[in-house]
Amino acid sequence: MKRRSFIRNASAFAIPALFGGVHVTANAAQRMASLINEDSDRVLVLIDMNGGNDGLNSFVPMDMYDNLYNARPNVIIPEKRLIPLTDTISLHPEMEGIKNLYDNANLKVIQGVGYPNQNRSHFRSADIWNSGSDADVFDSTGWIGRYLDDLYPGFPEDYPNSEQDHPFAITLGKSISGTCQGEESNFSLAIIDTDNIGGLNTGIEGEATDGYYGQELAYLIDTFKKTNAYAAPVTEAVEKGESLYASYPETKLASQLQVVAKMISGGLKTKIYVLKLGGFDTHADQVVDGDPTKGQHADLISDISASIDAFQQDIKALGLEKRVLGMTFSEFGRKIKSNAGFGTDHGTAAPMMIFGDCVNPGIIGANPEIAPEVDIEEGVAMQYDFRSVYGSVLMDWFEVPEEKVKNLLTPDFQYIPILGECLIPNSTDSLDDRIGLTASPNPFINNFAIHIDLHEKAKVKIDISDVQGRLIKNIGYRTLAAGLHNINIESQDLDNGIYFARIQIGNKSKSIRLVKIAN
Repeated sequence: MKRRSFIRNASAFAIPALFGGVHVTANAAQRMASLINEDSDRVLVLIDMNGGNDGLNSFVPMDMYDNLYNARPNVIIPEKRLIPLTDTISLHPEMEGIKNLYDNANLKVIQGVGYPNQNRSHFRSADIWNSGSDADVFDSTGWIGRYLDDLYPGFPEDYPNSEQDHPFAITLGKSISGTCQGEESNFSLAIIDTDNIGGLNTGIEGEATDGYYGQELAYLIDTFKKTNAYAAPVTEAVEKGESLYASYPETKLASQLQVVAKMISGGLKTKIYVLKLGGFDTHADQVVDGDPTKGQHADLISDISASIDAFQQDIKALGLEKRVLGMTFSEFGRKIKSNAGFGTDHGTAAPMMIFGDCVNPGIIGANPEIAPEVDIEEGVAMQYDFRSVYGSVLMDWFEVPEEKVKNLLTPDFQYIPILGECLIPNSTDSLDDRIGLTASPNPFINNFAIHIDLHEKAKVKIDISDVQGRLIKNIGYRTLAAGLHNINIESQDLDNGIYFARIQIGNKSKSIRLVKIAN
């Protein structure tokens, strides 16, 4: 079966609902052989690190450590306590699980992921990440929902049916996921209690009255019926499925991931699972005074790290490692400077993690540039648009054509080599590895130039943002021949201050920090 047909064997209608009545059970592993279809379509697990994860205390840039220490002395992890990952990146000491994933070539880290004109409001930024829209576009649909709408226009009419009787997507939590919102309905089914999956009572049905009230009541009853219809295959899958890894952490996230493993191994045809871990809005008490390795962020990042590692080991033990891909996201990173409350405030870009056996493992993108003196509003500059991450997953995991990805997400889509052939060695790749890239003068007074030394013909895009991630200048695209190019940027209209030039060349990006000073 082709990957792109992943939706054609599954269906879902979604309302946030509490199921009850059937206890989750486990069966012998040998029963699973007849339940798992090795040719069936692939599964994507999304984990929302809600609140804005501090990427600088998660993936610590060691080549910028001294400057980072100057900017956040009360929250930075002591160098001797960090876990080395590469020559220039170390991990928070509570991220042993992520280190294990990296060592086993099951982790892809994408540096500096964000979007142009960063909005630092939780609600608005979360909407942008869920919808995959521009910052100034208020889209009522989610990026997954639009993709499913394209395959199944008119949903939810006539679903479930004999061919699509399983949920398209499942959200583990109190509400359905905005990522799965379609034009007419949400494609995800919400499950609150993973230990109790059953049905909803529709009551005694009578003849619906005329008018608006009768229409709404009929719609609600029909919704309950559809939800109950989808509950049956979910319950059956959990009962038949198995979890073979015995050392999951005792946390809610880990429990949810374990149930996802049971659902997949039990034959559920659902292809999208969405989970959420909140609490990453660490304005205060991000660390404990006197021990920055402890605190709210340490607890959260430990949960994420250990739970994902356990899930990946379980998936391997179940023989599902070639079918399951995971991805984390957070609405923004944190400011570079810490605050007086042993915390950090809303920032801009941050790393994303993609995990699974089929990733192209390693790091893509350069470490964030941190100056000796940092503006109080300064966040990590964007290198990669999050929609390019989404789109690259759609292309490589679900075989969506690039033109359709551009229509679903953004015409400025930049393909990123996130996935590989499952057995590619770890690699750390940045734009400087292949292309000479500098800017001068820096600091500048009126103008500066971007110097690009290309080994081959390439399409280049340049834009300029301020310290808060607001797009100031869009220089746009140009195609350049191989050789040295000096691109002058007129800057007389800019106020004195700090700016970031983002240069995109092919599937690579880098941001250069620039300072404008008075004449």
